[in-house]
Amino acid sequence: MKRKKSSSTRILVIILVILILIAGGILSYKIVKEKENRETTILDDNTVIESKEEKNVQIVKGNDRPIAIMIDNHNGAWPQIGLQKAYMVYEIIAEGGETRLMALFKGVDLEEIGPVRSARHYFLDYAMENDAIYVHFGESPQADNDIKKYSINEIDGIAEDGTTFWRVKDKSAPHNAVTSTTKLLTSAKNKRYKTTSKTESVLNYVTDEVKLEEGQIALSVTVPHSQLQTVKYFYDEENQVYERYARGEKQIDAETGKVITTKNIIITFCDNYDLPDTENKGRQGLKNIGTFDGYYITNGKAIKIKCIKNDRQEQTKYQDLNGNEIKVNDGNTFVNICSTDTNVVIEEQSSLSVESKIE
Repeated sequence: MKRKKSSSTRILVIILVILILIAGGILSYKIVKEKENRETTILDDNTVIESKEEKNVQIVKGNDRPIAIMIDNHNGAWPQIGLQKAYMVYEIIAEGGETRLMALFKGVDLEEIGPVRSARHYFLDYAMENDAIYVHFGESPQADNDIKKYSINEIDGIAEDGTTFWRVKDKSAPHNAVTSTTKLLTSAKNKRYKTTSKTESVLNYVTDEVKLEEGQIALSVTVPHSQLQTVKYFYDEENQVYERYARGEKQIDAETGKVITTKNIIITFCDNYDLPDTENKGRQGLKNIGTFDGYYITNGKAIKIKCIKNDRQEQTKYQDLNGNEIKVNDGNTFVNICSTDTNVVIEEQSSLSVESKIE
């Protein structure tokens, strides 16, 4: 009788163990699935797995800290190197009717970028709102003052040890200083700058294609920053991007050998003014704090928007005329900041030949 009882007990124990193992397996499976469905799982300081909702947005994926590089836009600097790999490019007037570019890079490995030019203080506003490491080769007196005032994480080519920047032979100084992402990241780590960032993108990128159903047709866009620098964008309907022209010719990226293209164009109207400084070179200031009119242009359409920046360190808000944050197509963006009296022309013309485009 005792043997039968003992045998029954052993069977019950075995069954209980099996049930516990099955329950544990089910619980483990649920935990794993819950982890997979989280919006973002951070593995360490340098690795991020995007959520199912975000993994298709490629232009700003990952948590690498952006690098904002001042790019020379004098025609002696053309063709620029690596500009097509920037996810966002700001163009603003500088002295003498020239514009200067600030290109933002994230999560890319480029052996050459440039030519790199000197800092202007109003570009710092857009470096700060993107939480970017600011890269330049020299600076204006006001930029030097503001870099110190706002404790900007900067990499200045003039102050570097001679290995972070170098000069290419196919251009003349001062239009020939270049750098690389590897060199910049090495310099940033040596300066103990953080190289990751949790700052959200300034632009509200979405995975679904933005069509701007209510917008006006925009197959050609002309932005005359000055008598010297007029930018034209022509819509490539097949590839759904805009080709960029400047001063009557294609603007080429030296790395690809092809015309620079952009998925999105943002135009902001805010006035610049002469800024006296100790060097008397006609440098400019920018009245960019407040609410300003503008355009968002993508996929052959344009809508009017409001561009709102309440402080130099705060992110710009881009809203439609109903006060809603605009949705931006996944792709690179050129932000043209020009004076309020700039005669921007948006046309419904169809695709033209290269000869017709530059007339």
